[in-house]
Amino acid sequence: MHAVVLHEFGPAENLRYETVPDPVPGSGQVRVSVRAAGVHQIETAMREGLEIGPPLPELPAIFGGEVAGIVDEVGPDVDEAWIGSKVVSANGSPGGYAEFAVVDVASLHRIPAGLGYEAAVTMIVTGTTTIGLLDIAELTPGDVVLITSAAGGVGRLVVQFARRLGATIIGAAGGPAKTTAVRELGADVAVDYNLPDWTGTVRKALGERGVTVVLDGVEGDKGRAAFGLLAADGRYITIGAASREEFRPGEAELKERGVQFTDALDLLLEGQDTPTDEARALAAAADGSLAPAFQTFPLSEAARAHAAMKARETTGKVVLVP
Repeated sequence: MHAVVLHEFGPAENLRYETVPDPVPGSGQVRVSVRAAGVHQIETAMREGLEIGPPLPELPAIFGGEVAGIVDEVGPDVDEAWIGSKVVSANGSPGGYAEFAVVDVASLHRIPAGLGYEAAVTMIVTGTTTIGLLDIAELTPGDVVLITSAAGGVGRLVVQFARRLGATIIGAAGGPAKTTAVRELGADVAVDYNLPDWTGTVRKALGERGVTVVLDGVEGDKGRAAFGLLAADGRYITIGAASREEFRPGEAELKERGVQFTDALDLLLEGQDTPTDEARALAAAADGSLAPAFQTFPLSEAARAHAAMKARETTGKVVLVP
């Protein structure tokens, strides 16, 4: 099969499109003919050899656990009725950047009718993370919500949810194309946080109102700026650091400002009912409650996809298509 293999940590061009042996499903596993593979932001850091997330893999390595496709072979003790099923999983092995992957049956979900492979693979992690984040945030119609990276995979889903809820939405993203996309999703205010006085634009737009909730997936300087927009009794909730620069408000500052801080990612890693929330995410996409956004790249151009992600040039979930 063809797969994208990393032999040496480093720049995106180290990802090589090669021919490797087909994987064989073992006990309790199926083999999936991959139709779509999700790319996670943390994988761009792991490719560089940065230890800021999961343990680095042994090399050579095939990245990507998020796979959607068709079961074409089953392990020795697996029901053959799975063959031909359209499925999605967050636990592909040896990695989803390939034409085939093996998956434990226990982690499989059948793709709901009407949902495409790209949408399903978007929802299996990005959608599941969003569902968990929204459970933690407990947004209300009266909230003024500032969403950073609002044109990203999670950000777009949160904007949709908040719009349907009736909250006031400030979507912050980088560049005119992304702010236009956020505005079209229904944000009341769409602001380019690459501009020097973007916080001033938000304050002017809100007038006497203050931000009650920040949902931040960027952190770093942009996270600190977003935090500064919170009104008293507001909540700053972080869901990751796309900037690769951590921002954590100090206890004294939180007390002085009268705001709360929550690391949603830590909470989800510790206690999310992942299988249940995966099913909820897929159901929400199937019934139209949430519309996943994705940008596809050919599997052979995984290096270009990684480079575009690092440069913050992508919108929605990045998906590789064999």
